Amino acid sequence: MASRLYDWLDSRLKLKPIERTLLDEPIPGGASWVYVFGSVTLFLFVLQAVTGMFLAVYYAPTPDHAYDSVRFIETQVAFGGFVRGLHHWGASGMVVAIGLHMLQVFLYGAYKPPRELMWMVGVVLFLLVMAFAFTGYLLPWDQTAYWATQVGINMVGTVPLVGEFLVRVLRGGETLGALTLSRFFAIHVLFLPALTVACIALHLFILRRVGPAGPWSEDRAALGSETFYPRQVYMDAVAMLGVFLMIAALALTVPFPLTDKANPSDTSFVPVPEWYFLFYYELLKYVHGPLEPVATWILPTLFVLVLLLWPFIDRNPARHPSSRPVAIGTGAVFLVVVFSLLGISLKNLYAVPRVDPAIAHGKEIYAKYGCSGCHRIHGEGGAVGPDLSYVGDLRPEREWHLRHFRDPQSVSPGSIMPKFPLTEQELNDLTSYMLSLKRQT
Repeated sequence: MASRLYDWLDSRLKLKPIERTLLDEPIPGGASWVYVFGSVTLFLFVLQAVTGMFLAVYYAPTPDHAYDSVRFIETQVAFGGFVRGLHHWGASGMVVAIGLHMLQVFLYGAYKPPRELMWMVGVVLFLLVMAFAFTGYLLPWDQTAYWATQVGINMVGTVPLVGEFLVRVLRGGETLGALTLSRFFAIHVLFLPALTVACIALHLFILRRVGPAGPWSEDRAALGSETFYPRQVYMDAVAMLGVFLMIAALALTVPFPLTDKANPSDTSFVPVPEWYFLFYYELLKYVHGPLEPVATWILPTLFVLVLLLWPFIDRNPARHPSSRPVAIGTGAVFLVVVFSLLGISLKNLYAVPRVDPAIAHGKEIYAKYGCSGCHRIHGEGGAVGPDLSYVGDLRPEREWHLRHFRDPQSVSPGSIMPKFPLTEQELNDLTSYMLSLKRQT
């Protein structure tokens, strides 16, 4: 049946030439697991697009509703937390995948003639991925998103001549507010996807015109070539499935809680960026005063230019790593610096005990309404109501606590606990605090 349908479509759309172009591309030296990173990056882009579309159904890009809409997705929408987890961890996976893809191309010298343009388009795609990460970070409109974006925009303002203009363009005005959020949302869901699709199409077009570079070893390449289908297709499919299962596991098991709702007046809040910006975050700590522009725009600009023009900087025609000591050494030094800064930043962050903001807020609500007058936690408080010291173990169901706080009589008939005028956010934060009260294991 499928074969007859394909033949019917082929007789009208001439699909077989396209099939030959896509699947019969010869790979010098044969298929390899090393070549899967490009396909994995493309798969993750599609995953981000699909999960982003579902999130956009419920998301409201205004300061008054953005935070609450994200919390609604997390707590009320069926599979909402899982879809947001896929989107969050998919973003990290995409950064890792495109980084590994570029590293493989660099190591194999696959940017050398005639593939200079393919490398340059790949660099543009890498920059678009980082732009996705930056613009998407603001959308939850919590404290971390607001102040991290404020820092990023202020850094753009240090660029001479055009800095102030770029800041106004990003903000949409004099301050970070409603216009900024709607502008970032439009860039994130409209402009960047369109540019990315165009660059992916151009990248693949160039690949089909110049062909894969193959292995760096001429001896292995001389052994012959192998078509993209079936072995490379199989390897790519297995890699994509493995990556999806890893991201799905993270989405199910590792929560990504919101901090408090963005408060522009709370200038004491210290934001922490996502892990892929942490090395740069650490670098900024060492550059102050007159040297600050070096870190905020001079080094990033030089890095982008060097990366973009690298095929013309490295004029060595050899592709084997042992024949390119300067290029490989330069890349190694860069990676050592980046991962050293990343390691220092992570060490400093984990040295400071961190409390989930929802739990901290829930504890404040518990104190605000005088709950300790009736309940005891670890020996402190009254004994009128149940002891809550380990209520997270006794009642691990979030939905039960939410129903209880909305209407105590609905789950505990005869309870003397009154109804408190709690908002949805307060209900969820108080529940998070209750669920955190467990025996330490």
